Amino acid sequence: MSRYQTLVPRPVQARPAGGTFELTPQTPLVAAPGAEQAADVVRLLLAPLRLPLRPASAGDGLAVRLDPGIGHPEGYRIRVDETGIQLYASTLDGIRHATQTLRQLLPDAAWRTVPPPGARWPVECGEVIDAPALAWRGGMIDVARHFFSKHTILRYLDLFAMHRLNRLHLHLTDDQGWRIGSRRYPRLAEVASHRPHTQAGWFRDNPETDGTPHGGYYTLDDLAEIAAYAAERGITVVPEIDLPGHASALLAAYPQLGSGRHTVRIGWGISTSVVKPVPATVRFLADLIEELTDAVPGRYVHLGGDECPLHDCWGGDEEVARYQRELGLTGHVELFGHFMRELAGVLTAHGRRMVVWDEAFVGGGLLADSVVAAWRGDGVSRRAAAAGYDVVRCPVFPTYFDYAQSDDPDEPLSIGGPITLEDVAGFAPVPESWTEQERAHVLGAQFQAWSEYIPDPAHLDYMVFPRACAFAEVAWTGRPAADDFVTRLAAHLSRLDAAGCRYRPLSGPLPWQTGGTGHRRRVGGTPIAVVREHLERLAERADIPPDMATMA
Repeated sequence: MSRYQTLVPRPVQARPAGGTFELTPQTPLVAAPGAEQAADVVRLLLAPLRLPLRPASAGDGLAVRLDPGIGHPEGYRIRVDETGIQLYASTLDGIRHATQTLRQLLPDAAWRTVPPPGARWPVECGEVIDAPALAWRGGMIDVARHFFSKHTILRYLDLFAMHRLNRLHLHLTDDQGWRIGSRRYPRLAEVASHRPHTQAGWFRDNPETDGTPHGGYYTLDDLAEIAAYAAERGITVVPEIDLPGHASALLAAYPQLGSGRHTVRIGWGISTSVVKPVPATVRFLADLIEELTDAVPGRYVHLGGDECPLHDCWGGDEEVARYQRELGLTGHVELFGHFMRELAGVLTAHGRRMVVWDEAFVGGGLLADSVVAAWRGDGVSRRAAAAGYDVVRCPVFPTYFDYAQSDDPDEPLSIGGPITLEDVAGFAPVPESWTEQERAHVLGAQFQAWSEYIPDPAHLDYMVFPRACAFAEVAWTGRPAADDFVTRLAAHLSRLDAAGCRYRPLSGPLPWQTGGTGHRRRVGGTPIAVVREHLERLAERADIPPDMATMA
């Protein structure tokens, strides 16, 4: 099979031709006038080949050209003949995509950190013409429930770039941990970043804990490094501070921001830890947002807005009631909306756009430029798009990769499921039934890897890949994966092997990936059909939904 027939995601056009060209230590990197920075991009992304790629301004070899005639800002063209390789794009992002596709055309060793002895780099002659359908092609990694090191995140940025995903959403705060170091508020690292132990098994089935401390956080310099590494690969980091709910860890460190006493939670589910929506809280959070935006220069900051049991948390607080009366608001949902809009204004002052989960749309917490990450199904996605808001499509089915990948009893512990590879491949991020105006507000889509049941990087790989390969194709093309996807994926998995990704094989888990008979054994969890029905019903409500756990 030609390597042009194994590309993931599938390009618009890919045509093999006879003959090959081989990259060697003598191959120059030829930059057309004005393409010197583009040549630097190519040199960076092809560094694992360990070729000199000496600069040249003319001649045959590996040539890079910025061509304004390629109209799409992320579009590109690759031409390979027996005299050399030509990469064309109108922007650096297009050159990045072209280079990643070129690596897929090379032998699989191109994905190793260092090539094995004797590695050679032949490329089959042919042509690729390509451009993405959607601007936002992302994935969310939850580092709050279980912390993943900086090096794991950097490795995932390489895996994202490999698949032309261009948004990394980091869920940095939740009830179980606060993962952002702060120079102004050091107790966030001292108190909120760790817990003494963690629930073991599926909590409703077995309320034991593992007895092992867990924690960690990223310094602001760590986050700046992650953002810079991402930018070199054409990826925007979208940091999330989840507010006003899911705030147990924050309130454990700074209890004056809420009501009652709070600790960093050891178990999962929706808590009654919600910050007070008062001016002192906004000032505190504005300080944190300033630190975060100084470290992470991307255009977007996610501020959560999900799963807030407002009445349980604000109903008996006189300070909250007094402030609500001062504002002339008639209920907690209106106060929630006011609070989210105030935080959106803080982001605007720093040149950022607020991203929120869809509850904030339902609760009136948006500015005109806010982005809705719609997780509760097609209905709320469409309502937000029809109201004129940009939407990132991330419905639980089929973009939540914390759900089991099959009904096989050997699958490891998860929240429920299944969501299969085929389910992901069949996802239509821009539904054909929507109006043209509604479809125009779909920025793109992203998958979610919530980490309640993902305790380490090996299991993260297992849960994310190869479903993320299918998702990358769906997000790139804007439609369900092509009929030949599984055939291409079977060949593509050898690239993941070379990259060191510990994915789930197509035939099922390897013996050491199964759940076994201990705390990681599979339990029934919540069937995905029940989840879908429940969330669609909640999304039609005109208030903030209650604890989702009540349905289990």
